[in-house]
Amino acid sequence: MENKALEKTVRPLYNICEDKKKVVLKLEMPGVLKDDLVISIEDNELRITGKRKEQEETGKYLVQERERGDYYHAFTVDNTIDREKIDASFEKGILTLSLGLKESAQPRKVAIKT
Repeated sequence: MENKALEKTVRPLYNICEDKKKVVLKLEMPGVLKDDLVISIEDNELRITGKRKEQEETGKYLVQERERGDYYHAFTVDNTIDREKIDASFEKGILTLSLGLKESAQPRKVAIKT
């Protein structure tokens, strides 16, 4: 049995945008391949894990800003997100998740009766 608590994880940098029909989440995950991504949603938690292959470095580090370890981040998802309308794409180290909003959460115009 793996002990995830002992493995080092790194929180990816991310942006979140919202428009009328969806929330878009973009995460930077350099060094991760598509097949090494796991995205899951359970109850009110969206979990994203990306396994990163360590590259052999030659020489001695003079500066090392990039942390080692796999990527992991969990987001709390409220009831406005439609669990059936979640799409993901991955290109050039950027994971993009599109989370559709439920119809009831989308803005709507109210007609004025005369």
